[in-house]
Amino acid sequence: MIKGVGIKFGLGIMLLAMVLSCKSTKVLSDQTLDAKLPARTIIRNHYKNTVDFKTLTGRLKIDFSDGASNQSLGVSLRMEKDKAIWLSAPLGVVKAMITPNRVTFYNKLENNYFDGNFEYLSRLLGTELDYNKVQNLLLGEALFDLRDDRYEVSLNTTSYELKPAKSIELFKTLFMIYPGSFKLASQQISQPLQKRLLEIRYKDYQEKNNKIVPNSVGILAIDNNQRNVIDIEYRNIEFNTKVSFPYKIPNGYEKIVLN
Repeated sequence: MIKGVGIKFGLGIMLLAMVLSCKSTKVLSDQTLDAKLPARTIIRNHYKNTVDFKTLTGRLKIDFSDGASNQSLGVSLRMEKDKAIWLSAPLGVVKAMITPNRVTFYNKLENNYFDGNFEYLSRLLGTELDYNKVQNLLLGEALFDLRDDRYEVSLNTTSYELKPAKSIELFKTLFMIYPGSFKLASQQISQPLQKRLLEIRYKDYQEKNNKIVPNSVGILAIDNNQRNVIDIEYRNIEFNTKVSFPYKIPNGYEKIVLN
């Protein structure tokens, strides 16, 4: 169990890096489902619409609840694709930095910091994570590479549902993909015996500079009796501007050790 106000605040910041939403005009939300479309074509179209960029900047408005407390805050976001995700609360009170080999944040209110690898986020969300998977979550792309397995497709009211052709009882996945944009409507990973569930929901999408990005996203993470819920809005999104990533853990801060 993760305890302490400082750790919870840092936890909220780190979870921000797992979800992204953009408040803007909905696009591609009224496309027609094609019952004859095979899973391989849906998957191929999903990867054709991968967001191509060098950098991304913006602001996030986040509402976070862990069942015992609620938080709402604004955060600045900077990304360099495949290299870095940087988050900063107002006045730099809390900062977080994620790179392919490192997950770290510090909290000036509590004079403490965390510095480690993806084991922290993987344990928190109940599935193995790395930098690419975190980045995919941010951009409305599948957590796992759908081209690596065979999937069966079915239709619901608004999206295609993809399930692995070979079901694994201990580890279940479900991907729901919108027609038209072929971006994710949601992705779900569950481990029933461990009572773990990770669900990322993408309500709709917008087009920004000819790039399709999420418009509304939420994350639900359940591990036994622990339930974390986050709702986020993304504002002032910009692509391919010059960015920097100022980050240095202050001297004298206490290191957070997670049991």
